Amino acid sequence: MEVAGKIKWIDEVKTYGESGFRKRQVVITTQEQYPQSLLIEFIQDKCNLLDNFQLGQSVKIGINLRGREWLNPEGETKYFNSIQGWRIDEIQSEDSSQEDSFPPLDIENENENDPEDDLPF
Repeated sequence: MEVAGKIKWIDEVKTYGESGFRKRQVVITTQEQYPQSLLIEFIQDKCNLLDNFQLGQSVKIGINLRGREWLNPEGETKYFNSIQGWRIDEIQSEDSSQEDSFPPLDIENENENDPEDDLPF
């Protein structure tokens, strides 16, 4: 799966426990009719993928949905979900990519060199 949006927040790498488990979080805001702020976790060696990104950048993130079950001390079963990132790519702005791929339109002079339109009137 993939999600796309603008980076709203990037956390520092956090290390947990004796095993040295590493986690880094990023929040992106989707660009749709009802924008969503999504918290995405990058773990272990994937933490470093966020090093070259900054607030405000448009990105596309490859994700996996994770779910887990937990039995609390009162005996109730609780469920938790998380979004885990495994890839992140910058999205080039649509304006610059369109400018690069299409020549500018010259509507006023469009028919000047048209051989079928050489009538004198």
